[in-house]
Amino acid sequence: MTRIMLPRRSVRRPVLMAVQCRTQSGLRDNGEISDISAEGCCMRTRGIYLRVGARVVLRPEGMEGLTGIVRWVRSDLSGVEFDRPMYGPVVDHIVATHSSRAA
Repeated sequence: MTRIMLPRRSVRRPVLMAVQCRTQSGLRDNGEISDISAEGCCMRTRGIYLRVGARVVLRPEGMEGLTGIVRWVRSDLSGVEFDRPMYGPVVDHIVATHSSRAA
């Protein structure tokens, strides 16, 4: 089966940010967000393995929870599409304070 890759709605921006992930069934794990956009993020979990279609709540360090759905999984990496896009200036602030690029 060939999977059609659709273009992203916005560019993912590199960050390194601690996150707690909770699944709909109540499993929790700590991990990191490695890139983010208004519509979603890529995260690495350490102790739970997520499935495509799983509903999750992400609690990035210092923020309210973000709900979303897992769209892809590769090993311990998962792509999450947020239920509601984040406000652009909030994404800009996250990138400014958690950039993974060396200054």
